Amino acid sequence: MYARGGVFTITSRILVVDLLAGLLDPTKITGLVVLHAERVTAVSLEAFIIRIYRQKNKTGFLKAFSESPETFSAGFSTLTMIMRNLFLKKISLWPRYHVRVAQSLEARKAEVVELEISMTPAMQSIQNAALQCIEISISELRKVNLGFDIEDWSVDSALHRSFDILIRRQLEPVWHRVSSRTRQIASDLTTLRAILLNLLSLDAISFHQYLETVLASHAPTNSLSTLGHSPWLYLDAADTLFSLARRRVYTSSLPKSLDPTSLIEVGLVLEELPKWDVLLNILDEISQNRQGGSNKENNGPILIMCHDRQACAQIAEYLQFASSVSPGDGGQEQIKYSSKFMRQKFAAFHAWKAAFSRARSSKAVQDHQAASSKPTLPLRKVHPNKRRRLRGGAQFATANRYQGQLHDASKLEHVGNDTHNDSETPFEEGIFEVPGHSTTEFEMHDPHDSLIVHPYSASDDSILEEIQPRDVIMYSPNASFIRHIEVYRSSHSNNNDMRVYFMYYGGSVEEQTYLSTVRKEKDAFTNLIRQKSSMAVNLTGDSLPEEDSQDKFLRTLNTRIAGGGRLVAIAEPPRVVVDVREFRSSLPSLLHGKNITIVPCSLTVGDYILSPNICVERKSIKDLISSFKDGRLYSQAEAMLAGYQEPVLLVEFDQDKSFSLEPFTDLNATAAAAQSDVQAKLVLLTLHFPKLRIIWSSSPYQTAEIFEELKKNEREPDPLKAVSIGLADGEDEYSIYAPAPMEILKSIPGITEDNYKQIMLEVDTIIELGNMSENALSAMIGPEAARRVYKFFDASIYTS
Repeated sequence: MYARGGVFTITSRILVVDLLAGLLDPTKITGLVVLHAERVTAVSLEAFIIRIYRQKNKTGFLKAFSESPETFSAGFSTLTMIMRNLFLKKISLWPRYHVRVAQSLEARKAEVVELEISMTPAMQSIQNAALQCIEISISELRKVNLGFDIEDWSVDSALHRSFDILIRRQLEPVWHRVSSRTRQIASDLTTLRAILLNLLSLDAISFHQYLETVLASHAPTNSLSTLGHSPWLYLDAADTLFSLARRRVYTSSLPKSLDPTSLIEVGLVLEELPKWDVLLNILDEISQNRQGGSNKENNGPILIMCHDRQACAQIAEYLQFASSVSPGDGGQEQIKYSSKFMRQKFAAFHAWKAAFSRARSSKAVQDHQAASSKPTLPLRKVHPNKRRRLRGGAQFATANRYQGQLHDASKLEHVGNDTHNDSETPFEEGIFEVPGHSTTEFEMHDPHDSLIVHPYSASDDSILEEIQPRDVIMYSPNASFIRHIEVYRSSHSNNNDMRVYFMYYGGSVEEQTYLSTVRKEKDAFTNLIRQKSSMAVNLTGDSLPEEDSQDKFLRTLNTRIAGGGRLVAIAEPPRVVVDVREFRSSLPSLLHGKNITIVPCSLTVGDYILSPNICVERKSIKDLISSFKDGRLYSQAEAMLAGYQEPVLLVEFDQDKSFSLEPFTDLNATAAAAQSDVQAKLVLLTLHFPKLRIIWSSSPYQTAEIFEELKKNEREPDPLKAVSIGLADGEDEYSIYAPAPMEILKSIPGITEDNYKQIMLEVDTIIELGNMSENALSAMIGPEAARRVYKFFDASIYTS
C-alpha cells in the first residue's frame, strides 16, 4: 500500500506500528502534516512518530497546524516545548484580526441577526444562587489549599468547561492527603457548572427533574453520617435554587384543615423557556422570506445548533408540537399547543416522580437497616406532617427539608384535580404520542425544506460542508462555530443569502462565557506574538541524543564470563518486544527514547518481553481493578508462568496522580471496602502464584528506568518465539498479523489452514485477491481452491 505512494490519512497508532515494523520506510516519506499540534506532548504518539521520522529522514518537510491558541499560551514555555517535540524552528501566527485573514473572511460575510433574550425573574434568581454557591465553594478551596496556584480560581474561570479539570489536576498529585471535604467541593464544582448550563437549555420541568436527581445523589443517606455530604447543599443560596426551580413547575400550599388525610393543594405554573417563542418567530420569518423569494432553488436546509444532545432532543420535541399548528391559527392556538406540550411533560414527570420516590424510599430503608446497630428493632414510619423539628443547627434542617420534598412526591398524585388541568392531557403512566408523527407512511423528502437540529462538536466544519444550510440558528452561542461559519461562508460564493441567527440570554452565564472565550482567544494570540519575538531558537539537529561512548562500550560487552571465558562484544542493540495494543500508552515512546529498539508484535502472553525469561504484564490502576473483577488477571498470570521463568506484574500509576490506591475509590461509604478489596485480591494472587513478581511504578518514566535495569546482563528476546508462546495447536508465528483480516480471509470458500499463509505473504489486501484471475490464483494455491475462490468473488449479489 505504501509503495504505491500518495497521500495517506492515518491514525497515530497504526502509523507508529508500521514504522517500527518496517512496513513503511521513513526515508521514502516526502513529508508529514500533523493536525491538532496542541496535543503533541513529549510522550504522545505524534512526538514518537516525528522522532522516528526525523531520526532517518532529515530532508522531508514537516507541517503542524492548530486551532487552539489558548493551549500554547497556558503554562510556562508551552510553545517552546511543543515546538521542540515537533522538531520545528519556525512558527506562523494567523489571528482573526490579521490583515490578510480579515480581508479574506470579510470579502463574503454572512448576514448575522443578533437576538438578545431576557431571562425570566426565576431564571435570573436561580442563576445568581448557583453563582453564589460556586463563589463560596471556590473560597473554601482557596482557604484550605494555599500551596496551589490559585490565581485562576475565580467565578469567571469557573464558567469554562476546563475549570473543574484544572482544579482536579492540581489536586491529584496530593489527592490522598487532602481532606474529604476538599474532595467533595472539587467534585461539586462540576455539578454546579452543569446546573448553570442546564438552567438555560432545559425546560422548567426537565431542569427540576435534574435537580431532584442531583439532590438524591448528593444528599446524605442518614443524618448521622458525614461521608459524601455536599457542603453547598446547606447554603441559603441552595435553598433558593431548589425552591425556585420547583416554583417554575408548580406551587403547593398546606391544607386549610388539620385533618391528616387532607391533600396538599397544587397549582401548575409550567414556565416556558423564553427562547422557544423567539425560535418559532425565527422559523416563521424564514418561511415567509422563502415564500416571497424569487429564486427558490437556492433554498437550503435550516440548521439549528445547540450545545449538547439533550438540548437538541428537547428542541426537536417542541418543534414537533409546534408544527401541529396550522398556518391560519392565531396566537391563542399557539399558546394552547405550547401549554399542552408542557402539560404532557409534566405528566411524564409525575409518573417519574412517583417511581423515583418509591425507589428512593426503598433504598433509604435498606441503608438504614445496613447502618443500624440494632437491626431487630422494627422501623417506624413517621408521618410527613408530624416530623420533629431538629435542634442544634439549621444545616440538618435544610437537608431534611430537601429530603421531605422527595418523599412527599405522592402528594402530586392528585394534581389532576387542579383547575388548570386540561382534560385532553392524561396524567397517567404510559407512552405519549407526538401529534403528527407517524411511521406507517414513507415518502421522498426534499432536503432543501429540512430542518436539522445538531449539537456543537469538533466536526462542525464537516457538518456545514455536508448540509450546506442557507439559514443557521445558533440556539446557544459558541465562538468556535462562528469561526467555522466565517470560513465556510468565505469559501462558498454561491450562498449569497446565508443568514445566521445568534440567540443568547442577556446577562446570563452563556453570554459571559462567550465573551470570555473571545477575549481569551485574543489575549492568547497577543501572548504568542510576544513569545515569538523573544523565543530562543531550537538548534537540536538529531532526533535522539547521542549515546555516551562509555555506555555504548559497556552495552556491547558481555560481562557474564563463565569457565575462564573472555569478553565478547555484542553487536545487537537492546531490544524489547511490545504488544501492539500497548501503543496506546506512552511507555513504548519512552523506551525508544532510551535507545532501545521496539519490536511491535501481536502477543498472546504478556505486554512486554524484556528477555527470553522475563515477561511483563502492565496494568494501570483502573485496568487492574477491572481485571480482578472479570478474572482476566488470573488467566494472564497462569499463561505467563507457563511460558516464562520470571513473570512480572507491573502496576503503573499516572505521573500526574498520587502514588496511592486511594484516589481511585469513590467518595461513598464503600470507598474503604473497595480499596481493601483490591489489596486482598493482590494478596490472593501472590499466594496462588508464588513465582509472580509485582513491580510498583509511580509513572511511565520510572517504568522505563526499571525496564532498563531489568535488561542488564540479560539476552535479547526473540520476536518470533515471543509470538509463538501461548498459541493454540495449529497456530504459529503468522499470528503477528491482525486477527480480523485473517478471520475474513479464512471465511472465503477455498481458503484453508494450508494455503492462507501463502496468500498472506503474496497478496496485500482482500480487494487485490478478489481482482486476481483464476490462473493467478491457481499458480498460488492450486486449481481446485482457485476455482472456488474465483467463483466466490465472481458471483452476482443481485437476484431477479
